[in-house]
Amino acid sequence: MNPAGEREQTRPSPTFYEEIGGEPAFRRLVDEFYAGVATDPVLRPMYPEEDLGPAAERLTLFLIQYWGGPNTYSAQRGHPRLRMRHAPFRVGPVERDAWLRHMRGAVDRLELTPEQAETLWQYLERAAYFMVNTMDETPGPAH
Repeated sequence: MNPAGEREQTRPSPTFYEEIGGEPAFRRLVDEFYAGVATDPVLRPMYPEEDLGPAAERLTLFLIQYWGGPNTYSAQRGHPRLRMRHAPFRVGPVERDAWLRHMRGAVDRLELTPEQAETLWQYLERAAYFMVNTMDETPGPAH
């Protein structure tokens, strides 16, 4: 209670989504990432759509939801089922490392605090390793 005897209302801690700048921050992250993907000889063939826009929008909405923003991703697409959605594509160590290289650059360009960058990076790195579905080190086409 405060000195006037009134209950103080405490605001819940901000979500990571809010902490790093909300939707604009995640859109910048994904835009930076896909700028690299667009010219990457390993990753670009994994995106069958001529325009990377739909893939970028899906990733943006997923990350926004994961980090505490609106649940638009699930409302539009259902449960994320990340491994299932990536199963049609060959994701080996070469693809994982290319993905991580572009994502690392995108994270670095966000100008987050070191703690925020580390929190985000740890998740992205775990997710990239989780998506690997072959240990073949030779990059190849989708299967």
